[in-house]
Amino acid sequence: MAAPKDRAAAVRDALRTLVAHNGFHGASMSAIAKEAGVATGTAYTHYTSKDALVVAAYCETKADLAVAITAGLDLTAPPHERFHAVWLSCYHYLTANPVHARFLLQVEHSPYRLAAHEAALTNDNDPLLAQVAMPDMAAWLVPLPLDVLYELALSPAVRLAAGGVELAPDELNLVAEGCWRAISKAD
Repeated sequence: MAAPKDRAAAVRDALRTLVAHNGFHGASMSAIAKEAGVATGTAYTHYTSKDALVVAAYCETKADLAVAITAGLDLTAPPHERFHAVWLSCYHYLTANPVHARFLLQVEHSPYRLAAHEAALTNDNDPLLAQVAMPDMAAWLVPLPLDVLYELALSPAVRLAAGGVELAPDELNLVAEGCWRAISKAD
């Protein structure tokens, strides 16, 4: 017997898909419920509002991304090399998951941005935030707010993946290097 489908997860997946393809205006709660294969009331059972659903889906997407891009990371490598590996992993993960890339981009350019970012930053188990907080990494980073560091560091990978931009490995390395220079202190 198949395990019952997690309806809340189906609703989050449906939101991501609709927002990625149609933007927020094409993602009403009734459209989300229909895409998820549940009744509209069921969607509201799990999320009291579209705002709450967007924040939950964003936090889940960012958490999944953080776990994926730090998996297998050599924690003994110098900060520059760790950043480079994380950047490339981010690009490749989001290229393989374009709905996630487009969803993140939509949220980051919407009125949901502030609430979503604040909620995502409350994840005490975020391995990417743990990387930023490591003393050797923190010593290299310019003293900017996390949102600004993200925009300079990983947002280009999100944008490239969301736009379906395919770059050769040497070009990806150049972009990753440029992002590192944007967030790191001079030698």
